[in-house]
Amino acid sequence: MKKVCVSIALTLIAVPAFAQNVRITPIGSHPGELCANDRATVFEDPTGVRILYDVAHNLTGPDDPRVGDVHVVLLSHMHGDHLGDRRLRAVGAGTCANSERVLVPHAMTAEVVIEKDAVLVTTRAMAGFVANEVREIRGESLPICASPVAATVPVDAACRSSMDLGGRFVATAADADRGVEITIVYASHVNNVSASLLDEAQRELLSANGAQLELGPPTGYVVRFTNGLTAYLSGDTGIHSEMRTVINEYHNANLAVLNLGNNPGIYYSAAHAMNELIQPASVILSHPNEAATENGRPRAQSHTARIIEEIDAPTHLAINGRTMEFNGRGRCVNGC
Repeated sequence: MKKVCVSIALTLIAVPAFAQNVRITPIGSHPGELCANDRATVFEDPTGVRILYDVAHNLTGPDDPRVGDVHVVLLSHMHGDHLGDRRLRAVGAGTCANSERVLVPHAMTAEVVIEKDAVLVTTRAMAGFVANEVREIRGESLPICASPVAATVPVDAACRSSMDLGGRFVATAADADRGVEITIVYASHVNNVSASLLDEAQRELLSANGAQLELGPPTGYVVRFTNGLTAYLSGDTGIHSEMRTVINEYHNANLAVLNLGNNPGIYYSAAHAMNELIQPASVILSHPNEAATENGRPRAQSHTARIIEEIDAPTHLAINGRTMEFNGRGRCVNGC
């Protein structure tokens, strides 16, 4: 039987190697587990650039101490469990299958961008919505960064990118000669806004027409770190042809952070997507929509456990609070 990499690796690795690794820390609802509502992930480049990928429902607030400094916030799509129409009541609240969350008046993504004085990197349509949320919170909108496609971080004040599918944003630490390259890529999904974040008039209009408000295409990301690690952040997506042509053949992604779930059907196509289309050196599984682990180990008979068995590459779970370190070849060298 294939074994998922869930134990803590030996730390007897030469000190210089650590400086060259990308640190990846999932932020979830229950310590030491991968739970149904877990999505948020922090990436730290060797140069110090820190990226928060999809705020989700996983933060207790914009000042959640588990997150630390954030220079860039990524938003894959507008669903409430990614944009953040709720916050976690407390770490460990509720069950792993259904964490206890509290409805919030403004998107947590906007709250975090303000709190952290971060750069929001997403499509123009989604950035525009978050900018309006920022205006409602603090009385002024979220401006476009001095350069809409690049920034030296940390920036002086929160700002947003201005680009769309295929666009590339480069975040560079102040003392670094290379930056982290973030490219927006396609995701096969829907991109409707949580009704709780719309004003009453908009909700009534949409409801009367049986409609939803969608803000352009949903997305994923390819993030090329300065050590050579090239991570594909899938967002919520079903299988699609660009996984081979764009993610594999063009970007040469060597790590896939794969969101699971039955809505886009990736529960059923994950193995083919990983083994035949993307072919990464390693895979991290997140967004399981089920209590995927118990005591940090895959639950027997879970969708997640089955997918682990089917994927050829070393497969790691996005365990809340466990920091994994990846080298430039896409291999986990510590914490997996």
